Amino acid sequence: MGGQGIMDGDIEARGESMEASALVRSGWTAPSIDALFYFPDTSAKIYQIEQWLPVIAAHSGDLNFGIVTRTRTAWTELMLMDPPAPNFLAVTFASLMDLYRVLQPKALIYPNNGLRNFQSLVWSDATHIHVNHGESDKVSMVSNQAKAYDKVFVAGEAAVRRHRAALVDFDEFRLIRVGRPQLDLNPKPSLKPSTRRTILYAPTWEGEDEANNFTSLDCYGPAIVKALLAIPDTRVIYKPHPRVAMSPERAITSAHRKVVAAIVAAAEADPAAGHQYRADGDILALFPRVDLLVSDISSVGLDFLYSRVEAPIVLTDRRTNRVDLLREAPIASASHVIDKNSVATVGPDVAALLGDDRFATRRASLRTFYFDDAAPGESTRKFHDALLEAISTHQAGVAARLDLAEHGILS
Repeated sequence: MGGQGIMDGDIEARGESMEASALVRSGWTAPSIDALFYFPDTSAKIYQIEQWLPVIAAHSGDLNFGIVTRTRTAWTELMLMDPPAPNFLAVTFASLMDLYRVLQPKALIYPNNGLRNFQSLVWSDATHIHVNHGESDKVSMVSNQAKAYDKVFVAGEAAVRRHRAALVDFDEFRLIRVGRPQLDLNPKPSLKPSTRRTILYAPTWEGEDEANNFTSLDCYGPAIVKALLAIPDTRVIYKPHPRVAMSPERAITSAHRKVVAAIVAAAEADPAAGHQYRADGDILALFPRVDLLVSDISSVGLDFLYSRVEAPIVLTDRRTNRVDLLREAPIASASHVIDKNSVATVGPDVAALLGDDRFATRRASLRTFYFDDAAPGESTRKFHDALLEAISTHQAGVAARLDLAEHGILS
């Protein structure tokens, strides 16, 4: 069933074209779906659901997955990826409800806090599970919207404390620790081996508002890359967040172009070095051959911590406020920090860290703090078991609710 496209109830694979309500009346035999990933946004945020596709593909056969998208651009983009589960498009609320009535999903899974998640939450016959699209110390990782979901799957202790620090009147029983299933997949390395030390610069985007703006690109990006390229015997890889190149902020796109130009010029001057700009592709596939990461507060740094705990991390701070940084992002205590006071010495500072990794012990401790010391493969099992448990518990509740409804609430 992977890659089957169903648009507003249309079954593309069968060449049919009918609205969801008509499809229901047609007697169409719907695929068996236990859990639906729900994605309400446009293709600009498609990376949020894209990272869950390998998890769906690698899943055992005791659960059948599907995906429901709410915009045509996202549906089209996802179909180009040949998704490993049926991909439904329900633009209108009526189409969404028709789809749910036909499929009868037992779980609805949310990789973000899109505004139209609340249309889906109307459906009470499924358990609603928020899984997010990463684990990071960004403010956006915790939302008051968490109270709307039946369960919130999180990576580990750090996420639990993050919710505790941010929310009032929140029932922590909703939080289920499952690690990061995506990090169990071990994609094939996309970088060739090199005798040089490989440095990855992976800045995030500017966020929806200033509170969520952690990018280093407009502050330090060109200076960072210039300094990294000057370190002898290094290979520099630039892999920005997918939304950087399309940013509406001129300062971001200008800095991005300068960084790309510097990488291209260095690659042309020394083809053997292997300097690269990676516009797309799985960043996890870069990690195996990276010796040091330079990143902002984002999921990239924590994913690298999980996957390559033995390799140094350099963190940026656009606000140059070490007290706030350490409070908001514990990973900063195990990283060299680039801010306006230290950006002038990026080259020698990074070169020194490559030779003497003084944060190794602290990083190992923080990996446990963020991911509960999950061993490779364990997150996938935890996710699977937690999903089955949530479905089982909720289905028992649905049966009790239906019994009450049958007899009336007054009886």
